[in-house]
Amino acid sequence: MRIRGINGVAPKVRKVLQLLRLRQINNGVFVKLNKAIINMLRIAEPYIAWGYPNLKSIRELIYKRGFAKINKQRIPLNDNSLIEKRLGRRGIICIEDLIHEVFTVGPHFKKVTNYLWPFKLNTPTGGWRKKANHFVDGGDFGNRELHINKLLRKMI
Repeated sequence: MRIRGINGVAPKVRKVLQLLRLRQINNGVFVKLNKAIINMLRIAEPYIAWGYPNLKSIRELIYKRGFAKINKQRIPLNDNSLIEKRLGRRGIICIEDLIHEVFTVGPHFKKVTNYLWPFKLNTPTGGWRKKANHFVDGGDFGNRELHINKLLRKMI
């Protein structure tokens, strides 16, 4: 999830944030961790917080903040027929199938995450600690591992 603005950002970092679909502050996306993504996260690290969400966090995010990308439009996920129409041939027919695919990082993970619009989150209740410092140093950016769930609860 993106935590800082764009002013004065190097072009390479800006491009990485664009590739990760993190175009606004407090936007979040799901990505599959591989060597390329980890290198991208490392480049953009001072501007993002990331970690490994649990099933409860994923379920809350998709139910409360989930929107589909249909014909380049942001459509709320209030009907399973929307999901079945787009992802039915891949065996994903409802929101629970969508959640399961994201949580297990299944074979259709990329299609599912591309189908989901980037999550627009609130600023965390109680505010940020210090955006300019790494999480390890008492700040906010960088890899939070499982502590991302606590942050997500404050932002949903």
